[in-house]
Amino acid sequence: MRILIVEDEPNISDQLASSLKEESYVVDIATDGRQALFLGLTEPYDAIILDLGLPQMDGISILKNWREAGITTPVIILTARDNWSEKVIGIDAGADDYLAKPFRMEELLARLRAIIRRAAGHSTSILHCGVIELNTKTGKVAIDGLVLNLTSHEFKVLSYLMHHQNELVSKAELTEHIYAQDFDRDSNTIEVFIGRLRKKLPKDYIETVRGGGYRLVTPA
Repeated sequence: MRILIVEDEPNISDQLASSLKEESYVVDIATDGRQALFLGLTEPYDAIILDLGLPQMDGISILKNWREAGITTPVIILTARDNWSEKVIGIDAGADDYLAKPFRMEELLARLRAIIRRAAGHSTSILHCGVIELNTKTGKVAIDGLVLNLTSHEFKVLSYLMHHQNELVSKAELTEHIYAQDFDRDSNTIEVFIGRLRKKLPKDYIETVRGGGYRLVTPA
């Protein structure tokens, strides 16, 4: 899952990025409003963490521009603790959730998992596809209760497919969601990760659609 952090305070953005990467998220960082607006309009993110007080362009204006352009990416806004009016304005502008500064990282991670799940139509932290179980809170994957040993990239690919099971997902889409913007992306490596996952998952859970991509399904 790929996350955009919009925060101009280096200490906060670095802390956020470090914590998210430990949870297997892919992270891009924008430090001013115009950069954030551009990235949100041009890059595919699974969620955005948006501070409101930014140089060049404020967070509310950025959020309004995204929504007016049809960008539906889930957004958590960061606000000053006692500024209730910012929370109201943010929600009205299209934010999915808000968190007041200072905040506990555990709460932010929980809220982030929740808005990503909701956007994909899932209501709980444990995702199921047949005998496959993925716990979004612990980052563990199990088959019939037996925990699988996955590499970081294998987990990222499977996590994206689990959130979008029964949907056709192209190699390009997977590439965009498991690598950060500044990473040297190679869509051919997706085939490698899919091949490794097929060896670890039960047969026929990952379908290949020629010329289209992949689909995670529960076999008949």
